[in-house]
Amino acid sequence: MPKHDPFAEDIDDRLASLDGYRRRAMFGGHGLFQHKTFFGIVFRQRLYFRTTPATKAKYAAEGMGPLRYDTTHTMWNYYEVPATVLADGDRLHEWALESIASRAEDE
Repeated sequence: MPKHDPFAEDIDDRLASLDGYRRRAMFGGHGLFQHKTFFGIVFRQRLYFRTTPATKAKYAAEGMGPLRYDTTHTMWNYYEVPATVLADGDRLHEWALESIASRAEDE
Protein backbone atom coordinates (compact mmCIF):
# COMPACT_ATOMS: atom_id res chain seq x y z
CA MET A 1 0.00 0.00 0.00
CA PRO A 2 1.50 3.36 -0.94
CA LYS A 3 2.27 5.79 1.83
CA HIS A 4 0.88 8.64 -0.25
CA ASP A 5 -2.69 8.00 -1.42
CA PRO A 6 -4.16 11.09 -3.13
CA PHE A 7 -7.68 9.64 -3.26
CA ALA A 8 -7.73 8.82 0.47
CA GLU A 9 -6.22 12.22 1.25
CA ASP A 10 -8.97 13.90 -0.79
CA ILE A 11 -11.58 11.99 1.21
CA ASP A 12 -9.83 13.16 4.40
CA ASP A 13 -10.07 16.78 3.26
CA ARG A 14 -13.77 16.41 2.45
CA LEU A 15 -14.70 14.65 5.71
CA ALA A 16 -12.38 16.60 8.02
CA SER A 17 -15.31 18.64 9.34
CA LEU A 18 -16.76 15.52 11.00
CA ASP A 19 -15.99 15.75 14.71
CA GLY A 20 -13.37 13.12 15.58
CA TYR A 21 -12.74 12.04 11.98
CA ARG A 22 -9.65 9.95 11.31
CA ARG A 23 -8.34 7.43 8.79
CA ARG A 24 -6.06 4.49 9.44
CA ALA A 25 -4.43 1.89 7.25
CA MET A 26 -6.20 -1.48 7.32
CA PHE A 27 -7.50 -4.23 5.02
CA GLY A 28 -4.96 -3.27 2.36
CA GLY A 29 -6.78 0.07 2.23
CA HIS A 30 -7.96 2.57 4.83
CA GLY A 31 -10.64 2.47 7.51
CA LEU A 32 -12.62 5.64 8.21
CA PHE A 33 -13.65 6.44 11.77
CA GLN A 34 -15.52 9.05 13.72
CA HIS A 35 -14.01 8.69 17.17
CA LYS A 36 -14.23 4.87 17.66
CA THR A 37 -17.01 4.31 15.13
CA PHE A 38 -15.81 2.52 12.00
CA PHE A 39 -18.06 3.71 9.17
CA GLY A 40 -16.19 3.61 5.88
CA ILE A 41 -13.45 2.07 3.80
CA VAL A 42 -11.21 3.46 1.08
CA PHE A 43 -10.06 0.55 -1.06
CA ARG A 44 -8.50 0.62 -4.53
CA GLN A 45 -9.43 4.26 -5.18
CA ARG A 46 -13.06 3.77 -4.19
CA LEU A 47 -15.03 4.87 -1.14
CA TYR A 48 -17.43 2.55 0.66
CA PHE A 49 -19.80 3.43 3.51
CA ARG A 50 -21.48 1.12 6.01
CA THR A 51 -25.10 0.45 5.06
CA THR A 52 -28.17 -1.03 6.71
CA PRO A 53 -31.11 -2.83 5.09
CA ALA A 54 -32.87 0.55 5.02
CA THR A 55 -30.00 2.46 3.35
CA LYS A 56 -28.67 -0.29 1.07
CA ALA A 57 -31.50 0.29 -1.41
CA LYS A 58 -30.37 3.88 -1.91
CA TYR A 59 -26.91 2.70 -2.97
CA ALA A 60 -28.32 -0.05 -5.19
CA ALA A 61 -30.65 2.45 -6.88
CA GLU A 62 -27.53 4.40 -7.90
CA GLY A 63 -26.04 1.21 -9.38
CA MET A 64 -23.57 0.67 -6.55
CA GLY A 65 -22.63 -2.68 -5.06
CA PRO A 66 -20.83 -4.06 -2.03
CA LEU A 67 -17.09 -4.06 -1.42
CA ARG A 68 -15.42 -7.12 -2.97
CA TYR A 69 -11.86 -7.20 -1.77
CA ASP A 70 -10.97 -10.33 -3.72
CA THR A 71 -12.74 -12.88 -5.90
CA THR A 72 -14.20 -14.82 -2.98
CA HIS A 73 -14.84 -12.23 -0.25
CA THR A 74 -17.55 -9.59 -0.12
CA MET A 75 -18.32 -7.13 2.67
CA TRP A 76 -22.10 -7.01 2.26
CA ASN A 77 -22.62 -4.09 4.67
CA TYR A 78 -20.21 -1.72 2.88
CA TYR A 79 -21.42 -0.28 -0.43
CA GLU A 80 -19.57 1.96 -2.86
CA VAL A 81 -20.45 5.65 -2.64
CA PRO A 82 -21.77 6.88 -6.02
CA ALA A 83 -19.73 9.36 -8.08
CA THR A 84 -22.61 11.86 -7.89
CA VAL A 85 -22.28 11.85 -4.09
CA LEU A 86 -18.48 12.08 -4.21
CA ALA A 87 -18.83 15.13 -6.44
CA ASP A 88 -21.11 16.95 -3.98
CA GLY A 89 -19.48 17.79 -0.66
CA ASP A 90 -22.75 18.38 1.16
CA ARG A 91 -24.22 15.06 0.01
CA LEU A 92 -21.00 13.24 0.87
CA HIS A 93 -21.16 14.66 4.39
CA GLU A 94 -24.84 13.66 4.72
CA TRP A 95 -24.18 10.11 3.53
CA ALA A 96 -21.22 9.83 5.93
CA LEU A 97 -23.40 10.95 8.85
CA GLU A 98 -26.05 8.41 7.85
CA SER A 99 -23.42 5.69 7.83
CA ILE A 100 -22.10 6.77 11.23
CA ALA A 101 -25.64 6.77 12.64
CA SER A 102 -26.16 3.22 11.36
CA ARG A 103 -23.09 2.10 13.31
CA ALA A 104 -24.23 3.92 16.45
CA GLU A 105 -27.48 1.94 16.33
CA ASP A 106 -25.43 -1.30 16.39
CA GLU A 107 -23.35 -0.31 19.43
